[in-house]
Amino acid sequence: MTIHSRTILDQELANLKDNIIRLGSATDESIERAMAALKNRDVALANQVVLGDETINQLRFETEEKALLILATQAPAATDLRTVIAAIHLAVELERIGDHASGIARLVERMESEDEIDTLHKLPKMASRARDMIRQGIDAFIQADPQLALSLIKRDDKIDRQYSKLFRESLEEMKDDDYIRRATFLLWVGHNLERIGDRATNIAERVIFMCTGEFVETPTMLDE
Repeated sequence: MTIHSRTILDQELANLKDNIIRLGSATDESIERAMAALKNRDVALANQVVLGDETINQLRFETEEKALLILATQAPAATDLRTVIAAIHLAVELERIGDHASGIARLVERMESEDEIDTLHKLPKMASRARDMIRQGIDAFIQADPQLALSLIKRDDKIDRQYSKLFRESLEEMKDDDYIRRATFLLWVGHNLERIGDRATNIAERVIFMCTGEFVETPTMLDE
């Protein structure tokens, strides 16, 4: 590869990473707004999150198009190739995270007629942890840091435990007929957050492959 070709590839890879950062920022904001809508019973804000999902979808497609153009015109190899492939996978995962945030917002719309929510259980902490994991996954990608990605994977266990606790508390609330519908909605919110954590883990696994060229299953890494 000539110096000129290397310069072009480096610039296109930088642009691709910028797209991932933009996409990550958009999904993070979507989660934040969806949880604020839930906390404040703000249906108008929830509707904005749902409508904003189209922007996230478009960012995903733009990122994939950039990645495919690099593959077609630059013929990257080794680490460069894995970086481009990783970007495609990250774009898909981030777009689906946006879908989960939109799912939470749609639940807020359905809860409009419900009585005031007296507790959100562990949902705000789950959301905060999920958002941190997404940011860490993107940082690991940008920095090509497999250890940072590995530490993210080990954090997913906490979200799973919080979701299990939410499940038990929701079942307890359902013993009161007046709370069945509300508890069910909150349980669905928790499920969306738990899935966001899973997708952040998928991002981390892809980053590890990008950096090392090896696929390592999550259970194996957690046993280390």
